[in-house]
Amino acid sequence: MGLTITFFLSLIIALVGVIPPGLLNMTAAKISLKEGYNRGLVFSVGVCVVVIFQTLIAVIFARYLSKHPEIIKILQRVAFVLFVLIAIYFFVLAKKKPQPKIEQTRRSKHSRFFYGMLLSALNVFPIPYQAYMSLTLAGFGWLTFDKTGIASYVAGAATGTFVMLYVYVFLFEKIKSKRIKSQKNMNFSIGIITAIIAVVTLINIIKDL
Repeated sequence: MGLTITFFLSLIIALVGVIPPGLLNMTAAKISLKEGYNRGLVFSVGVCVVVIFQTLIAVIFARYLSKHPEIIKILQRVAFVLFVLIAIYFFVLAKKKPQPKIEQTRRSKHSRFFYGMLLSALNVFPIPYQAYMSLTLAGFGWLTFDKTGIASYVAGAATGTFVMLYVYVFLFEKIKSKRIKSQKNMNFSIGIITAIIAVVTLINIIKDL
């Protein structure tokens, strides 16, 4: 029963993490629109393969942090600096003029699989996100850092990621006639969200002083 709860909680956490429009889900949707469902799903599978390893690293790191709480304070300061830099980056990116779109050539399924792995590997945000959430679940007693608990959490994260990418792949075909939010507004929104996280992190740092 405990492993089932861990699996579904991890699945929900992964779903929430992939719901906001981002690089991976929007790319999956675009591939689906231009090249068909199959290639969009192949891309999603490639993403999830990397997510498995990222989540495993995150949970192992969380297990280590649970035994060394003093390191968490150091990581808070590092995270604050990173969030500030990321927020600035997206604000600057939002001000840039959009570049003209270039029609892409049709690629093979294998190339889409490895493309999914590449983009997922470049997207390192799931590691700190999953580390934080797994620590939170462990604090409530909903996750144990043994082999079965970690395996259940990793499986849930990969499943949740694939489910949300699956939704993007098939949902965007039905609304392709409608305009999707511009990349400029998306970058600005991400910048605001990241800035808010930076402020919250700073408040937590000040509280611990």
